[in-house]
Amino acid sequence: MIRLNKYIAECGVCSRREADRLIEAGEVTVNGKIAESGMKVSENDTVKVNDKHIRPKAATVVLAYNKPRGVTCTERDKYAEKTIADAINYPIRLTYAGRLDKDSEGLIIMTNDGGLIQQMMKGANRHEKEYIVKTDKALTDDFIKKMGNGVYLKELECTTRKCTVERLGKCTFRIVLTQGLNRQIRRMCQCFGYDIKSLVRVRVMNIKLGDLKSGEYREITGDELAALYRQCGMSGNNDAG
Repeated sequence: MIRLNKYIAECGVCSRREADRLIEAGEVTVNGKIAESGMKVSENDTVKVNDKHIRPKAATVVLAYNKPRGVTCTERDKYAEKTIADAINYPIRLTYAGRLDKDSEGLIIMTNDGGLIQQMMKGANRHEKEYIVKTDKALTDDFIKKMGNGVYLKELECTTRKCTVERLGKCTFRIVLTQGLNRQIRRMCQCFGYDIKSLVRVRVMNIKLGDLKSGEYREITGDELAALYRQCGMSGNNDAG
């Protein structure tokens, strides 16, 4: 139970002082009755201000999740063996910022902040996403060069943006994209006769996968979260909600 004026303030309606004024003016009801100054309420009570039902804002949650292979990036799909919502099983509804296809794995940012998702997904912002890719055969210098210079994707009728591509091993390379076309890396590789054996996203903007185990998540907080919001042109997680 908390004081009514604090409850109204936590719902983002106004300050506690202004809430007191609204209560005294008879503009607040609790469970259909005119509220009284100093009364306490709980989340189970129906509080209305000027006949509008109010609720506390949900706390902003931003997670780094290591999506396993086989998990589908969808909230509801009766044909999916396992959706990301089922896999993460978080107590409140979260949405992913940037998909990974079923056969890919690695870092996905999950949040209930719609504004953050919108800024992260906006292609014009050119936010970086980094991947480690293993192919079915040895890489050539020509492949590395052409991948980095941009590839025309006939199915999508577009040419990919220039990107950073670095060979890490005989069949392994690192690629940093600033766009998110459908199955982009797989399509790019197929243009040169390569199939992908594994694809792992290891970074989204300033957020790194690190040693996060497959199927696990961690909460993004502090300076790391503040930097993410800054890169999205948002002053901080106080913009959430």
